[in-house]
Amino acid sequence: MADNMHPDTATQAAALLWQHRRAGSKLAALPAGLRPADATAGHAIQAQLPAVAGDAVVGWKIAATSTAGQAHIGVGGPLAGRLLAATVAPDGASFSLTGNGMRVAEPEFVFRFGTDLPPRSQPYALHAVLDAVAALHTGIEVPDSRFADFVTAGEAQLLADDACAHQFVLGPAATADWRALDLPRHAVHARIHNAGAQRLVRSGSGAAVLGDPRLALAWLVNDLCQRGLGLRAGQFVTTGTCMPPLAIAPGDRVVADFGVLGQVSAAFTA
Repeated sequence: MADNMHPDTATQAAALLWQHRRAGSKLAALPAGLRPADATAGHAIQAQLPAVAGDAVVGWKIAATSTAGQAHIGVGGPLAGRLLAATVAPDGASFSLTGNGMRVAEPEFVFRFGTDLPPRSQPYALHAVLDAVAALHTGIEVPDSRFADFVTAGEAQLLADDACAHQFVLGPAATADWRALDLPRHAVHARIHNAGAQRLVRSGSGAAVLGDPRLALAWLVNDLCQRGLGLRAGQFVTTGTCMPPLAIAPGDRVVADFGVLGQVSAAFTA
């Protein structure tokens, strides 16, 4: 396994993962010579993703923001991943589930930045992070892994695989004063419709996201800072699912209702 990973090796690993991502195919594991031995090597592979994909990073995602989610994939804390422009769609978008092994949808609180937060050695305080936010959006993440058994892939490979990023719906900006809301207690309700019938209703709240989606946001900012990375105006951060992931199938339409913050939806085909 590669620990002090050479940039060329990281690029080869990222290209292989991107190839499987585009094809909708799965790996048992990265080949031994390309496999990251630790989180640092996993991050190094992920950092090559924009170049091998020929796409821009428009946002970031946080995976495993609940203790249940962390236990499920065998990691000790949340994981950060990049969101590429081509993977982000507007409210009401339709996605094919072909090749998607996870087949879940995750309603999430999304923060869009209005000013840059450049990397620095001193961690950003929560108020400084929130001062840089221009708007709160609703969102639905549709994750997937390039590993056939992502549960046992391990933290390093999951980071290399972009923390299971796949597709994302960015809903409209909230018009309500989100800064005045108690986001941990803010309820979110999700419905799944298929063939005109409602087949599932589930509820959650901001408390599922590291206790508070604003704390998750600050975690992401400072996690990036530790690696010499920052946030740019216009980029957004989706903070993790606020309820147990919703199992989806072709023909489903998911509607996530964030109350005064608005609704967001996505549809799924075969």
